[in-house]
Amino acid sequence: MRLDRLLSNLPRFSRQDARLLLVSGRLRVDGEVVRDGRFEVREFSRVELDDEVLQAGKPARYFMLHKPEGCVSATRDAEHRTVLDLLDEPDKHELHIGGRLDYNSTGLLLITNDGLWSRRMTLPGRKLPKVYYVETEQPIEAHYAETFAKGLYFRFEDLTTLPAQLEILDTRAARLTLHEGRYHQVKRMFGHFQNKVTRLHRESMAGISLDPALAPGQYRALSAAEVAASG
Repeated sequence: MRLDRLLSNLPRFSRQDARLLLVSGRLRVDGEVVRDGRFEVREFSRVELDDEVLQAGKPARYFMLHKPEGCVSATRDAEHRTVLDLLDEPDKHELHIGGRLDYNSTGLLLITNDGLWSRRMTLPGRKLPKVYYVETEQPIEAHYAETFAKGLYFRFEDLTTLPAQLEILDTRAARLTLHEGRYHQVKRMFGHFQNKVTRLHRESMAGISLDPALAPGQYRALSAAEVAASG
């Protein structure tokens, strides 16, 4: 919320008090003096008045997980193991998934408690790249790449997909780069050619690549550089 609203929500400060404190330069957010009441304060921000802590904030947490087959990209599920079940972390109920994968798909998942960061990661307007390794039932033909580059019409959503880049690696293997995340998009794109996807593995998302040292089911915290580069 805005800093002036946070202050006025505290019983001890009126709106006039909040304005005076802002003008005085006595307020700091994450160590920096802030005088603009419109400044957006997040739940992770530390807010101080002189030497008094008004909001301690809490640590933002960012993880990459190598999702294995046979678990769902959900925070809870009555029937199946979820990706959060793979994490040995406190307060897992505060975490959510940025960019899901199907039950039998594998690869990079990003998990965080920072809703603003994950929304920036998945905003359609940002067109951040997602790279997938794909294997198919039938041979992948050269003309697929031209069709994907033009975009495919999806009748259900009444839209045409953004241009995608296809690199054919072998007879039935390719690397596909998307710049959006439609429902079952990769499978539907290959389904346009009646070619079933038999393996789908996400290698990277928004500039973050899956750590090759992570075995399926393993995870690690993102580095500060990874968080900054992607968000």
